[in-house]
Amino acid sequence: MTSHLRAALDHDRFTAETERFRRELLAHCYRMVGSAHDAEDLVQETYLRAWRSYSGFEGRASIRSWLYKIATNVCLTALEPRPIRVLPSGLTGPYDGPDRPPSPVAPGEVSWLEPLPDAWIAPPADDPAAVIVGRESLRLALIASLQHLPARQRAILILREVLAFSAAETAEILNTTTAAVKSGLQRARARLDELEPEPAELLEPTDQRARALLDGYIAAFERSDVGLLEQVLRADATLEATPFRDWQSGRAMCIHMLDAYVLGTPGDWRMIATTANGQPAAVVYHRDVDGALRADGAVVLAATATGVSRVIKFHDPALVAAFGFPDVLAY
Repeated sequence: MTSHLRAALDHDRFTAETERFRRELLAHCYRMVGSAHDAEDLVQETYLRAWRSYSGFEGRASIRSWLYKIATNVCLTALEPRPIRVLPSGLTGPYDGPDRPPSPVAPGEVSWLEPLPDAWIAPPADDPAAVIVGRESLRLALIASLQHLPARQRAILILREVLAFSAAETAEILNTTTAAVKSGLQRARARLDELEPEPAELLEPTDQRARALLDGYIAAFERSDVGLLEQVLRADATLEATPFRDWQSGRAMCIHMLDAYVLGTPGDWRMIATTANGQPAAVVYHRDVDGALRADGAVVLAATATGVSRVIKFHDPALVAAFGFPDVLAY
């Protein structure tokens, strides 16, 4: 057998053994770094490193834990020089100053959290055996809280609590001791409790009530209808948007901000329903001065049985393409 043929057969075997873990590794890297695009790059780097060292893989651990070891360390290396990714509510308390239009943070001043399109991690329809990544472990509030943990504590918490690796397996992945893993997990849990992540009462995006709330939110924007927003938002709802530092708490404040500075006139906005982070979401288009509906970003809702408790808008036109939609909508 020629060396070229042997290499081709090895690569086919590598692909057959590893490719089925790509979606869950993408979710893992996203939990670690808070950016869908960065996570995609880190998964690519993971597979590149795995292929380079595949000939030395002796099977002492499972192929899955071996890949997680590579991916986790790729993420930890990538995180060393980077500021954490945050949402506006991770910077300051809700705005209660004089009435004013929102003003963006200077470019590069803050590294913003990004949403993760559910389609990126959904298993193919023709693969019933594929692992379904748990939506609750990707909710935006949890991802935002995770970013405030030191990177190694973050890794320990994710490996132990989300992925259910044992303390010994986690220690092996992180090249540390089980005692260090147990101590790190205790500290991570305590810190996460302080950060008060989203309560576990969110509706699944497939729930008819969640879809009705999303439809109502979309209709409110497309019709510039404040009354619809009052029906959709809970009294304690919050509203935040990147790249703005100020955010609003309470339905009255949220609606005032939207009505005074955002909604405009009927037809200014168009939204298309989707899902992100296991939550109802929409890609957003805004009509420009030429009348074209151009990509504006994405919005993710926290939908509960009593209404929308949190609205997070990401002003990044590139996100629309990430969700698989065009830059400009036809009339």
